Amino acid sequence: MKIIRYIAILIWRIWFYVWVTLTITVAFIPLLIVTSRKQWYPAFYKIAHVWGKTILFVMGFKAKIEIDQEIDPYKSYMFCANHTSMIDIMLMLAVVKNPCVFVGKAELGKIPIFGFFFKRTSIMVDRSSSESRKSVFAEAQRRLDSGLSVCIFPEGLVPSDESVVLAPFKNGAFILAIEHQIPMVPMTFYDCKKRFSYTFFSGSPGDLRVKIHSFIETKGLELKDKSKLNKLMFDTIYNELANDLNSQ
Repeated sequence: MKIIRYIAILIWRIWFYVWVTLTITVAFIPLLIVTSRKQWYPAFYKIAHVWGKTILFVMGFKAKIEIDQEIDPYKSYMFCANHTSMIDIMLMLAVVKNPCVFVGKAELGKIPIFGFFFKRTSIMVDRSSSESRKSVFAEAQRRLDSGLSVCIFPEGLVPSDESVVLAPFKNGAFILAIEHQIPMVPMTFYDCKKRFSYTFFSGSPGDLRVKIHSFIETKGLELKDKSKLNKLMFDTIYNELANDLNSQ
């Protein structure tokens, strides 16, 4: 039975990569057009929103969303979620309707086809370079000024140890949110690690539960408050994950 299960998971995992590659390849020309100008980003995001939902659907995933506070489609936010899986990006795209720009590690740009468009549309950061980290703030400023939102996974990287509930948050997201005085939106992704972790022979189709928590306001905060803001965001997501694990 183990062999049959491994074969089924292998086929299912390959199915994922085939769909990601195929859908981007088929839409290559339209994507090339809508990513050729920054002002067309909202059009790109609509395509990406549908793409994210499509990938989840063909993999047998269903997003189940709990909302504590409604998101204004005409406002800019800083969306922050825990990072446990390569499907986190698809889930974020499927759940968030506001056009938002991802802040992601430079390594993602090396992924064939996907990386090409990720580099064209996202804010890339090389965490080993202080110059790269500084440029993130300038680029985020420009995107926020154009009315977009920003999405960031404040852990920075997916923890290599899957027993880690939530890795410490880096301060970049909180500095950006304070500087731009925009609300931060904590989001808990409960099931991505269980459904599609980086352990290859693991996972299964099923529900992907998401909780959009009440916003954390930054109006009136100063940069000296970034650690306090970091802790509040971390505690919000960590407590939710811990309570969910304890209830199982």
